[in-house]
Amino acid sequence: MPEVPAHKRMQRRSFLLLALLALLALTSAVAKKKDKVKKGGLGSECAEWTWGPCTPSSKDCGVGFREGTCGAQTQRIRCRVPCNWKKEFGADCKYKFETWGACDGGTGTKARQGTLKKARYNAQCQETIRVTKPCSPKTKAKAKAKKGKEKD
Repeated sequence: MPEVPAHKRMQRRSFLLLALLALLALTSAVAKKKDKVKKGGLGSECAEWTWGPCTPSSKDCGVGFREGTCGAQTQRIRCRVPCNWKKEFGADCKYKFETWGACDGGTGTKARQGTLKKARYNAQCQETIRVTKPCSPKTKAKAKAKKGKEKD
């Protein structure tokens, strides 16, 4: 095997040294970030955090902030309120819903019931809720079309 010239060996060593330094700098930065999360992160020195609702930064949905307190400590974290959330029970209460009931001709609405599945951030949620929505005109049109076909 032919011998590698000295300047080529020096270039390889320099490259390896540079790569090693870059790797050390990267691992140091990651370690500092982990320490920062442990010191000031959620649950630092405090076991019982109380979180408020997610408040959107603008309008009534989208990105916002949630404030938490534990003793004398206060933290603010980013959160997101879905734009289709139901104001009656909030975005932190997750429910499992039944299917929609039949349309009530008197009120022009249909209803369904939901059972609490999950309360995020210790939110105060009702165990069961009842929600309503207007009956869609398409459903009425389809029902009338079906009745018309049955008469033929």
